[in-house]
Amino acid sequence: MKGLTIAAKWLFSLCLPVLLLTASIGWAVNSHWLYKYGFEKYDVSQTTGLAEMELEKAATGLISYFNSGEENISLAVIKSGEPFELFNQREVIHLRDVKGLIRLDYWVLLGTLIYTLGYAGVSLFWRRGRYWRRLAWGVINGSGITLALMLALGLGALLDFDQLFLQFHLLSFSNEFWQLDPTRDYLIMLFPGGFWYDAAIFCALATAGLAIVLGWGWLE
Repeated sequence: MKGLTIAAKWLFSLCLPVLLLTASIGWAVNSHWLYKYGFEKYDVSQTTGLAEMELEKAATGLISYFNSGEENISLAVIKSGEPFELFNQREVIHLRDVKGLIRLDYWVLLGTLIYTLGYAGVSLFWRRGRYWRRLAWGVINGSGITLALMLALGLGALLDFDQLFLQFHLLSFSNEFWQLDPTRDYLIMLFPGGFWYDAAIFCALATAGLAIVLGWGWLE
């Protein structure tokens, strides 16, 4: 029984960084603000020849697609006064793969949320006293692990983000449809390398911020 209690406590601490990171990723995927920020910073309107209103339509269409039951995306915008299908077949396939990763993120988020809430609920309401202290230890420990992981991610991004980004794609995708041409493929025009660097830093900072708030709250 003691071994099971220790395992449950450590599992809670390990679930916490996963929960916070997947929540931050979910926020980024659905953040109109982040899309708009990237479009403005990297002058995407100039690169693509699309008006800002059409870029907003593209962002909304992508977010809707990622949260829909549709297998393939079909997104038409207006360019030079004419209807234009934004993504070619290669990009459509890659976005389908990306959607699979986003759905995985949602499922992991849900699973870790259920476990952490269940563990916290048992500790707070079913058994008190030493179980309260164990919960506090788990939150503080999990927050510390989260901060260490986000520090490592941040340092990796600062030192060689391109290599980190490449390895992510090699590990995450079983095909080469993610290798796009920035001179003709609109997906990479919309989201250049700098955008992904910024998004990674934002996610790391958001995750670290949540960990600090949680850990500090329990220290108090």
